[in-house]
Amino acid sequence: MARTALAVAAAALLLAAPLLLAEYSLAQLSFICIYVVAGAGLMLLVGYTGQISLGHAAFLGVGAYTEAIAQARGLPFPVSAAASGLLAAGCGALVGLPALRLKGIYLAIATLAFGFIAVEVFARWEALTGGNAGMAVAPVVLFGHRLGEEWEFYYLCLAVAVGAMFALANLLRSPTGRALTAIRDAEIPARSLGIDAAHYKTVAFALSAGATGIAGALYAHRIGFISPEAFDILLSIELLTMILVGGLGSAAGVVFGAAFLIAVPQALILARELLPEGIARQSGLQPALFGLVLVLTVLFEPEGLNGLWLRLRSRARRGGAAPGRRRAYRKSERTP
Repeated sequence: MARTALAVAAAALLLAAPLLLAEYSLAQLSFICIYVVAGAGLMLLVGYTGQISLGHAAFLGVGAYTEAIAQARGLPFPVSAAASGLLAAGCGALVGLPALRLKGIYLAIATLAFGFIAVEVFARWEALTGGNAGMAVAPVVLFGHRLGEEWEFYYLCLAVAVGAMFALANLLRSPTGRALTAIRDAEIPARSLGIDAAHYKTVAFALSAGATGIAGALYAHRIGFISPEAFDILLSIELLTMILVGGLGSAAGVVFGAAFLIAVPQALILARELLPEGIARQSGLQPALFGLVLVLTVLFEPEGLNGLWLRLRSRARRGGAAPGRRRAYRKSERTP
């Protein structure tokens, strides 16, 4: 009952957000929705399949450039967004091929290499992408209506984010989802049970990249201008940090992580006013803060913000009683 009430309250707040928030805050909420879509894809790959990726910003870029190019050629948004997802999924399937032989740090390096290659393609293919000069992206036109108002685009992002989370939850309950988690927890026993690990890893990469590509289509419209440097390695690290801090192996962690990813720059804006001028002017504060939070999460809160939320909720249900010793963290106990 409490969970249902909380879900209803959250839904009401999200729907009423345009009435409660200024345009800037509503724009940040749109960014959170976009990162939820990308995070759902990355969580499927990393959190539920156990395949590391340091190149997901490239899939975001593939989706963004596909959307910009399709829009320039007059394709309607549903078609261009679908094309963004499909092309990114195709790239993901190709990148997933090394996953059949590589694991751990070697797979991370392979995906990192793809990220560098993608940025070079964005920069060099000037006739199609505009090269380093970039491309302007106009607001979404949906069924003949131009979504020029901030609240209109927010509702579009919210609908896609809800759809992505719904798809993730249903996929995890399906035979495909159970096969992916079996590969994550124990690949060799999973193979012995007849699970085609090569097939499911490729599917995981394709689905993950496809979701990120759709997020890229929205991202292009949100920022209004895309260029190759917008999809560099730093963004890939931020996306990976997002799901790690949110809570690896939990669907709710996607939402927590997306909120964290947007909250950090806002916190830095406030912190710069309090820090000494020599420190406040430094350009590397945001990556440094991401790194610090990631290290602290791994050391002290391996279940991320979702794990912290679950413990606080459990403590509240017990009437504030001190929680018992935390159970050992097991992959098999992760719940969506």
